[in-house]
Amino acid sequence: MSAQIKPVPSPQTDHIVETRGLEVRFPLPTHFLSREKPVLHALNTVDVAIRPGETFCVVGESGCGKTTLGRTIIGLQNPTAGEVYFNGQRIDQMDEATRKPIRRDMQMVFQNPYASLNPRRNVYDTLVEPIRHLMPEKSAAEQRETVEAVLAATGCDLSWQRRLPHEFSGGQRQRIAIARALVTNPAFIVADEPISALDVSIQAQILNLLTDLQAERGLTYLFITHDLSVVQHFGTRVAVMYLGQVMELAETATLFATPKHPYTRLLLDAIPKLEGGSFDKPRTPGELPDPVNLPKGCPFAPRCPLATDLCRAERPKLRVLPSTGTEVACHHTE
Repeated sequence: MSAQIKPVPSPQTDHIVETRGLEVRFPLPTHFLSREKPVLHALNTVDVAIRPGETFCVVGESGCGKTTLGRTIIGLQNPTAGEVYFNGQRIDQMDEATRKPIRRDMQMVFQNPYASLNPRRNVYDTLVEPIRHLMPEKSAAEQRETVEAVLAATGCDLSWQRRLPHEFSGGQRQRIAIARALVTNPAFIVADEPISALDVSIQAQILNLLTDLQAERGLTYLFITHDLSVVQHFGTRVAVMYLGQVMELAETATLFATPKHPYTRLLLDAIPKLEGGSFDKPRTPGELPDPVNLPKGCPFAPRCPLATDLCRAERPKLRVLPSTGTEVACHHTE
């Protein structure tokens, strides 16, 4: 990246978001003659707890369940099993009317700024809609004041209000999308790969914007990404996911200095490094298992160089390592 990424502020300690035993299954279409009902296992007993003010990063390969986790926490996807808590209150079983006030405090920035904005609505109509829906007590003057305030806070020009999304660049669109997430003054934001669709020269600007907004507004982020180089500079803690399961969870500095799970080490080794005049690209052993027919034991066992019969027979659970405080799901961490 061409610009330097600013450090994140220090987090507090209490939990703002927590999931317990979270599972999501997607039924797949079947042949009318078949008796089997295949199910895609998107999330498998995910337990995470996010502290106020931190940037909780979720990383992993495509299809590991990162986006499903974010969408389930925010309420865009119903869990098959498990529980979701916000500020100590269970929210996954609430009906829409009961959950409506909470939606003010939980917002989402989507991955693709070209698809997340309605092409037929100008910027003002896009930003004022959440206010009208979630904060109907605001007058028209207060709505306009709020829209102009978040536009200024996100580096958008006030003259953009009557323009349509196709008139903006990708970075400008993502600023507008971030402004839309801020209009209800939320405490928690799910950022689903918010820079992956942007030019490299713009990515650091958006990350710095998110960092500044976090410091100014006391925001908490669930930051979903596949780019570990971003996590190293931007994240407070990191959860490494594989086939719907958290394999390792640690403070960012600890995870990069002493990764404990073989899958985490594989991801870190895959970061391109210029050594000896060429990029060193380690080979990934084995093939990704079918998420419809998961292995009986550890999901990473078919690709793991340390796998034993125990790994293939028994699924490991997250356990805390006293030496570092890292949580890791592996039978052979030592």
